Amino acid sequence: MATLDVALLILRVGVGLIFAVHGAQKLFGLWNGPGFAGWTDAMTHMGYRPAVAFAAVSAGAEFAGGLLLAIGLFTPLAAFVLVAQSVVIIGAAHWRSGFFNKDNGYEFPLALATGVVAILFAGAGALSVDAAIGFSLAPTLRVSLFVIGIAGGLATLAVPALAARRPNRQDGAPQAR
Repeated sequence: MATLDVALLILRVGVGLIFAVHGAQKLFGLWNGPGFAGWTDAMTHMGYRPAVAFAAVSAGAEFAGGLLLAIGLFTPLAAFVLVAQSVVIIGAAHWRSGFFNKDNGYEFPLALATGVVAILFAGAGALSVDAAIGFSLAPTLRVSLFVIGIAGGLATLAVPALAARRPNRQDGAPQAR
């Protein structure tokens, strides 16, 4: 067993479980989290419509993506989802507060995103379910997943601005702003 494989195991489990715990807070209200209703309200306040769909995708990405990353199953795909989610987390919730975590800045989510990107490019390692079942993607596909994840996250960040430009409709009539 190579020390690199042990390092990748530690990185995968640490980063993956942190994401999974954050997803569990949003989905199930565990560890003083908002629960799904609270997370849906937060998505509404951030301008995402339909809020329930965005809440389910974002919390599900963190929970399922984190668990898959931790065990090393379909690791490049889990990392791809978490890259996109990280872009949204940083851009929607932390960017305006600056860098430092003490000010609710993007320092911590950027550290997690950096770990995810490292795993995406390095692979899951020998101590993973991927290695046991022989799942692997070519390096060019890994780079493509990284680029698509960044682009998908950026596109998601644009959703509230695009939604704000559309007139709100109730009963078929435009509402005054």
